Amino acid sequence: MATVETLPSLHCHPESLADRYRHVRATSIAICDPLEVEDYVVQSMADASPAKWHLAHTSWFFEQFLLKPHVRGYVPFNARFDYLFNSYYQTIGPMHERPHRGLLTRPTVADVLRYRSHVDEHMQKLLGREDFRERIRDLVTLGLNHEQQHQELMFTDLKHLLSCNPLLPAYREQAPALIPRAQQASRFVALEGGVFEIGNNGEQFCFDNEMPRHRVLVEAYALADRLVTNAEYLEFVRDGGYRRADFWLADGWTTVSNGSWTRPFYWSEALDAEFTLSGLQPLDLAAPVCHLSYYEADAYARWAGARLPTEAEWELAAAATTITGNLLGDVEQSPLHPQPATETTQLRQMYGDVWEWTASAYSAYPGYHAPSGAIGEYNGKFMCNQLVLRGGSCVTPADHIRASYRNFFYPQARWQFMGLRLARDL
Repeated sequence: MATVETLPSLHCHPESLADRYRHVRATSIAICDPLEVEDYVVQSMADASPAKWHLAHTSWFFEQFLLKPHVRGYVPFNARFDYLFNSYYQTIGPMHERPHRGLLTRPTVADVLRYRSHVDEHMQKLLGREDFRERIRDLVTLGLNHEQQHQELMFTDLKHLLSCNPLLPAYREQAPALIPRAQQASRFVALEGGVFEIGNNGEQFCFDNEMPRHRVLVEAYALADRLVTNAEYLEFVRDGGYRRADFWLADGWTTVSNGSWTRPFYWSEALDAEFTLSGLQPLDLAAPVCHLSYYEADAYARWAGARLPTEAEWELAAAATTITGNLLGDVEQSPLHPQPATETTQLRQMYGDVWEWTASAYSAYPGYHAPSGAIGEYNGKFMCNQLVLRGGSCVTPADHIRASYRNFFYPQARWQFMGLRLARDL
């Protein structure tokens, strides 16, 4: 394996690194608690992965990048897992094709759980070496944040899987909802223009694609004070939004036409219910609309006489707000679904509920250089043909998100918790 020579400046959570490791790894298992063994194995589409694969791949990451290079005499749990559970690291070697992960009935779920225990046992020993801990802190922290990304994917992949079942089974029964409030009309908040800095300053953990911090010119603009709701998007649908080409980008109209799209991904044909992780539920008109592609978000914005914000506009607004919202906390208590806005701040729902599409292409910041070695494949090689999303969702771990965080997906994707906030020029 190629060695890692450079990494962004990473800083761990205030708790000890070993405790942090145990907490993150336990959360992945807690996500799987409601599952039957059959639920772990099936892959519902090429973009999704079985829960069993997520559990194994996140363990593979620690084994590949920490245990093999840093533990003398380390014996891998199963050498063939190098091939099965590599995701896209060409520097390391060949991998099992992503669309065929659901065909891996072996190793069994029990084998994968034993694999996790094996990795955890050796990682705890490694983290217990005080003279060595600081040398690996940054890489361990990266691995934990990598696992948190997969925790979000586990929820969205399981939701897609269960939605393919005609019985529309629930991942779990309805969780306690946040306190509802009457939804007021959205208003626009004016924000000044000028030359500002965006990007992470390296004083907290960040991925390499969030740096370097750099200057941007932003004209005066306005942001909607909350996310677009189901009720508002329903107006677009009923106004023939999916039948009028004038609202759509050319690629979007082709996608809508070829896919016979008529509504958001998990909405019922009658437009009165949506599939959730708690099964089919009545459509909450005050909650943020979710599971929209970039094309749908952009078309709605045009219909509404507005636009999508750029990622710089979003970050500058979010940087002045507190990181709070409907994010993933305790797995059993978190709603796992977007909720109506409840804050009283000027800009609401900046974090959590749904990832917010921006109008910005996912590309390198000025002066960006991917880290050397296999870690350099983490983000940089995907900077093509994707769009940036900001703010996190209802299944993003609360201690994983920040103002500079850049998520990215292809414009046709919509199985993630994706929504939008409107922007306007001043």
